[in-house]
Amino acid sequence: MSPQIRPYRPADLDAVYDICVRTADSGEDARGMYVDDRLMGDIFAVPYVTLEPEHAHVIDDGAGNAVGYILGTADTVAFAHRCRAEWLPATAGRYPDPAVPPVTPTDFMLGLHLHPERMIVPELAEYPAHLHIDLLPEWQGKGLGRGLMEAFLTGLHRAGVPKVHLGMAPGNTKARAFYAKLGFTEIPLGAPGVLYLGRDTAV
Repeated sequence: MSPQIRPYRPADLDAVYDICVRTADSGEDARGMYVDDRLMGDIFAVPYVTLEPEHAHVIDDGAGNAVGYILGTADTVAFAHRCRAEWLPATAGRYPDPAVPPVTPTDFMLGLHLHPERMIVPELAEYPAHLHIDLLPEWQGKGLGRGLMEAFLTGLHRAGVPKVHLGMAPGNTKARAFYAKLGFTEIPLGAPGVLYLGRDTAV
């Protein structure tokens, strides 16, 4: 069977963890970089499929296996509050307490995990939704990322969400070119270490 884009389902959870960590180092493999290979998924992917699965879509390789995903939230502020109230309790005790201030890369990532309010950037209020999209390397460059984005944007548009944003590492030029082709433009906030892009949700 040919690959297809379909809604996320709970059986995809392990694949979402795997895709996330294998693309988490600016698009490269981050396995072994942190205290637990699940950490990146617990920050950047699994909260979304757990709390807002209606906006999660995957690339199915044709044999039922998820090999890429897009996920996110229609309301960043509400999502951050839900992470505080629901996701942090669900993952309590899974990881060690980070050093403050952070000493290691794991400390830094655990700080992100424990502070979901970091997602709330007042200057992005007109872009209430945000997203994460990742594909395993062998599935990139086949037009499937565009299909994922169209599915996600269609869902947001139907829900009445006007605009969406994303944050990315400034040095990930490959991802920047991909987003530019999909109509994302820079939102000039001057935030250190992160580049924000946004667009409307009309496909």
